[in-house]
Order: sequence, then structure tokens, then C-alpha cells
Amino acid sequence: MIQGFKDFISRGSVIDLAVGVIIGGAFTAVITAVVDKFINPLIGGIFGKPNFDSLLQFTIGTGDNAALVQPGAILTALVNFLLVAIALYFFIVMPMNKLAAMNKTKVEEAEPEQTEETKLLVEIRDLLAREIATTK
Repeated sequence: MIQGFKDFISRGSVIDLAVGVIIGGAFTAVITAVVDKFINPLIGGIFGKPNFDSLLQFTIGTGDNAALVQPGAILTALVNFLLVAIALYFFIVMPMNKLAAMNKTKVEEAEPEQTEETKLLVEIRDLLAREIATTK
């Protein structure tokens, strides 16, 4: 039981997931800064307000028991989600995809063409492997 747990923890996918969560947390600050300090002020300059919190707001009750209801806060949260997704895509995902495509092209160019002898040896190896697998 303990060995199974050790195997699970030491697998690459768990470590990759942990690294992804940590990096995601670090990127959160970057993306939040882009949205809060760049995109939302632009929206505020265009529409007059940086968020929709006061849109359709109303008060229930009177005096000390009054409660402020802000349906616009839901719209603000949805817009912020979309802005974060857009910022993440254009500032992180697109550049990383371009970088990966450039690296893939460089790797493909660096790989030598297989000679006829190499192709023949690979075919012989595969045939022998199938032969051994069928005789077992």
C-alpha cells in the first residue's frame, strides 16, 4: 500500500500537475494586473465606470435592516472572467504556442533523413520483435 502511494506521488503527471498549479498561481498575479490595471481602466474610460456592480441595484428593507442587492456584480464577475481568459490567451497561450511551433520546426530540421539501410534495419527489427512476441 505504501509502495503504491510512493509510485503514485513520484509519477511525472503528479509532479507536472503540482508545477502547473504553482505556475498558475504565479500567472494569476500577472493576469489580474493586466485586467485590473489596464483593461478595466480602458472600459471605465469608454463606458464611464470600470465595473457593472451598481447596474440594476436596489435596496430591500429600511434602516439598519436594509440590504443592498447588486445583480450587476454578477455581470461584472462574468466580464472579468472573460477578460482574464482573453488576457491569458493573448499574453500567455498564443506566445507559448508560437514558441513551441518554432522549436518544433527547428527540431524537425535538425533530424537527419533516414538512409535506406536504416529503414531496412528498422523493418527487420520490427519483424523480429513480432516474431518473438507471437512465439511466446
